[in-house]
Amino acid sequence: MTDTRAADTARPSIAANDSSFIHHAGPDDPPFLFHCGESFQTHRLPTGTRVIYPRPPLPGIADTRGAVAHAIDHPLGCEPLSAHLSSGMTVTIAFDDISLPLPRMRRPDIRQTIIESVMERLDAAGITDIHLICAICLHRRVTPAELKRMVGPRVFRRFWPDRLYNHDAEDPNGNTLLGETGHGEIVEINRRAAESDLLIYVNINLVTMDGGHKSVPVGLATYRSVRAHHNVQTLMTSRSYMDPATSSFHRSCDRMGEIVAQHVNLFTIETTLNSDTFAHMLGFLQKRESQWTAYDRLNRRVNNAVLGLLPPPIRRKVYHGLPAPYGLTGVHAGRTGPVHEKTLDAVHRQQCIQINGQADIVLVGLPSIGPYSVDSILNPILVYCMAAGYFFNFYRGKPLVRKGGVMIVVHPLEYKFHSVHHPSYADFFEEVLPETRVPAEIEQRFEKRYAENERYIHLYRTTYAYHGVHPMYMWYWGCHGMDHLGRVIAVAPRSEPAASRIGFHTAPSLNRAIEQARDFLGMPGDQAQITYFHCPPILMCDVT
Repeated sequence: MTDTRAADTARPSIAANDSSFIHHAGPDDPPFLFHCGESFQTHRLPTGTRVIYPRPPLPGIADTRGAVAHAIDHPLGCEPLSAHLSSGMTVTIAFDDISLPLPRMRRPDIRQTIIESVMERLDAAGITDIHLICAICLHRRVTPAELKRMVGPRVFRRFWPDRLYNHDAEDPNGNTLLGETGHGEIVEINRRAAESDLLIYVNINLVTMDGGHKSVPVGLATYRSVRAHHNVQTLMTSRSYMDPATSSFHRSCDRMGEIVAQHVNLFTIETTLNSDTFAHMLGFLQKRESQWTAYDRLNRRVNNAVLGLLPPPIRRKVYHGLPAPYGLTGVHAGRTGPVHEKTLDAVHRQQCIQINGQADIVLVGLPSIGPYSVDSILNPILVYCMAAGYFFNFYRGKPLVRKGGVMIVVHPLEYKFHSVHHPSYADFFEEVLPETRVPAEIEQRFEKRYAENERYIHLYRTTYAYHGVHPMYMWYWGCHGMDHLGRVIAVAPRSEPAASRIGFHTAPSLNRAIEQARDFLGMPGDQAQITYFHCPPILMCDVT
């Protein structure tokens, strides 16, 4: 068998300054690509602009099934999975929902590979009382077709619908209280998972914010639990969300994970993927503009033209439906703590770039696929969250942009909401934001009303709607970034009223946005340090 541990030892060197991934724009450079919305724009950047490119994809493990088997049979911190199994026991397999990975991966999904490998061992042990639970927390329910794609047709046929289903955070009989942490955080999770003889959690780590003790105490939790860390105080004191060591959010999850470990026999399986994000037809997105061939330039224009001609619902369906050819870079199993250490190391090897110095102005292009817009719309609240919550927090050490600096966002921000997925988002946008954008005030005045709204709860439980409180949590998610930034400027939004309501300024072009940013900072000419965060694929900045 291939040595599946090779991916752990093949570590690229990370120099004090990863200069090979940093380029300073010159007057003769071709226009730079901005992947924004469902289009691929190009813009010329001011001379001297620092462009940060992501690392190329790490080599994927060739023998994926072998790697999974090795991890399960050689776990960290505990005996092999087979040693935990005996006939007559109850087993629950929980797994991450469709918010990961982004975009969705080419078949077979790694969750399918892992679950099938686990099933072989459960069947060999004569275990029949098996449930599979998609850990959606307060996210929308995953459709049967989406579940089938994730777990594979064989597992789907065997368990759907009675023993393969979505977690229900609002089921009055389906959740149980495990206890409270010393900080008063309530730990309440799915009853079936908590009361099983063995709980196996299958995770995909796309970014360092995921996995670890965030999996069970969040993915299988209720609102009473989640509000312990999805709150303004916790998120305002997290530096950053992508750096668990400095994150109040992760410290809360860790405390809750300790309570879970006291009551639940948990076997964790975590995976990491490389950054091979785009199918061949979008391969130009993973090249530097200076390396584009004539075919790449033509391909970009054709893709833009074709997508632009399609009606928006069909355009989104086509765009969201392109699977990514990710490679598996690591899989580890066992106890959550030691497993997650290996996971974080693998993600850092793929994503971290050493950066010297903060920017005055940072430029980002936002794609339309986010964790909460799969097969949906990146509505204004989600644009806000992607910019100030996710992209701002792709750092360790210091934020990429200095305190009081400016973020310029390129995205076709629209005044649109998905009627099925985001009903409470639309109401939040229309009812709450006209009164206040202050996160602490929103939390105090409106959160309880939205969290306990019977209509939202009904839609969450019976349709494919996000929980009523979810838009507020996305608003809180951006509070640290918005507090740090002096201004956010949206370039040529399709709806200026929508941009204004979420607190963004607007500019008709990227050049005009840069001029506005310089004027705001009192740094005319070339005095301001401008950095372009060239993403996707995902990268994370180690800023000194």
